[in-house]
Amino acid sequence: MSYGARDVTVRFGSMTALDSVTVEVEPGAVVAVVGGDGAGKSTLLRAVVGEVRVDSGTISAPGPSSIGYLPAGAGSWGGLTVTQNLDFAGGVYGLVGERLADRREALLHRAALEDARDRPASQLSGGMRRKLGFTMAAAHEPPLLVLDEPSTGVDPVSRMELWRLVTEAAASGAAVLLSTTYLDEAERAAHLVVLDQGRVLVEGDVDAVLASLPGTVVEVGTPTRLERSWRRGRVRHEYVPDGDATAGATVRPDLEDVVIALSIAGREGAL
Repeated sequence: MSYGARDVTVRFGSMTALDSVTVEVEPGAVVAVVGGDGAGKSTLLRAVVGEVRVDSGTISAPGPSSIGYLPAGAGSWGGLTVTQNLDFAGGVYGLVGERLADRREALLHRAALEDARDRPASQLSGGMRRKLGFTMAAAHEPPLLVLDEPSTGVDPVSRMELWRLVTEAAASGAAVLLSTTYLDEAERAAHLVVLDQGRVLVEGDVDAVLASLPGTVVEVGTPTRLERSWRRGRVRHEYVPDGDATAGATVRPDLEDVVIALSIAGREGAL
């Protein structure tokens, strides 16, 4: 059984946050939703876990007790210690006694939080606190894990450790749906969904997304169309639609280039 959203539309007043969006995640798989600020990533995830009412379409998800959700915030209580946070999260989902203790110790070890067990969550580094939030979401081994930008603002080592926890959860059979702004880590997912302004621009594995661009990306000194260009390190790249003359050296676009260019193409009505 897959989980996710089918043809889901969500409106906030006159604004359409999601426009007929479909995303599905199978048990044992990781699906990454990518896109810029305001693309609709958080709204989609909140709709899947039942925090946002949909105006049309269908949500497929287990009951709340079978979902692990890490919101975009800290995901833990700052005044509680690491152990207290985990015990509280586990207790909410029915873990008690030896079962709770065993699960807590296993998660502390896997998340490298053993030495911080007695520290208040508010005194943890950003990376450690996000790892704590993940362990709290995964404490009851839910069949569906929904993670809203779990590694945003996290140092590179903690990002690597978080992704190890994510892949371990999927390997254990969980369906993992996450959003991220880090496209290098999105490449680790089995399936990508690219959102922009509440619409799905393209979806598929990394190769399919990379091959979906209707046009080319060139490196330029001075952009021909500033609204179609973006900075990559010390140079600028520019999206050139099919049929337009190129004004620079064609580059082999990576996932970041393609997602940016697809967003531009979508807003110009080319998708």
